[in-house]
Amino acid sequence: MKETFTCSLCPRRCGVQRTAHAGEGVCREGTLPVLARAGVHEWEEPCISGTRGSGTVFFSGCALRCVFCQNHQISAGGYGAEVSVSRLREIYFELIAKGVHNINLVNPTHFAHAVIESLHEPLPVPVVYNCGGYERAETLRALAGKVQIYLPDLKYLDPALAARYSGAPDYPGVAKAAILEMVRQVGPCVFDDEDILQRGVVIRHLVLPGAVDNTLDVIDWVNETFAPGEVLFSLMSQYIPCGEAGRFPEIDRTISEEEYRRVEDYLLCCSLEDGYLQQRSAASDCYIPPFDLEGVLKNE
Repeated sequence: MKETFTCSLCPRRCGVQRTAHAGEGVCREGTLPVLARAGVHEWEEPCISGTRGSGTVFFSGCALRCVFCQNHQISAGGYGAEVSVSRLREIYFELIAKGVHNINLVNPTHFAHAVIESLHEPLPVPVVYNCGGYERAETLRALAGKVQIYLPDLKYLDPALAARYSGAPDYPGVAKAAILEMVRQVGPCVFDDEDILQRGVVIRHLVLPGAVDNTLDVIDWVNETFAPGEVLFSLMSQYIPCGEAGRFPEIDRTISEEEYRRVEDYLLCCSLEDGYLQQRSAASDCYIPPFDLEGVLKNE
């Protein structure tokens, strides 16, 4: 791995000189990946977690910095441990030895250079690229052939919301272009005989309080853009105020029953049938994993 490089991995393209020492640029990360947890995760969509779980690797830091992030401790709080690329690859195989269905890279965008190197040879299970949707198509193209499943968010199609909550008014256009590139790479969804996804794209959308119209726009875009079976759509209602959400009174609550019913009815009335609808009862912090360096350090 290069000891230093000028970074343009994410759409921020801040051009910071990434070195071995963190602290500069939007993500404030160095060259080596920083991890907060690596373990078996059972709470992804059924086609990802299956019966044996998903081998999740949680990367620290983030270039998007959503104010409501449920992983705020690691995305903005600086928690995690630096590992070498060779150690990152070892972690994949330690998780595979536990019987997981796939290796699930959570928020890896700002370490895409390390991920690419760590996947220099194919793994015996699919690789899931689990991201916020704010991706450069150029970076994604460098991952072609190394990632089999993309699991992006499509958080906003309203630039004002994207600017207010993620400081990224360009998010809608960037995310749509990124998702189109993901689908171009991996093609329509392919499942094994256990209904576990082997290739494809699962688009996630989290319903935000007071932002139902944004959700309806997202549903419309996915429905109008992709043919049946081309992607899966996962509508999530698990929002709880996390991170800095308390500074924004309008999102300092869970979604209401009325909001949930409105988006549920809209989804069920359109022709978008391939995917998942999360129940409102999922709005709980019990689904946030403990970030305790499990599985990160060697011989743990």
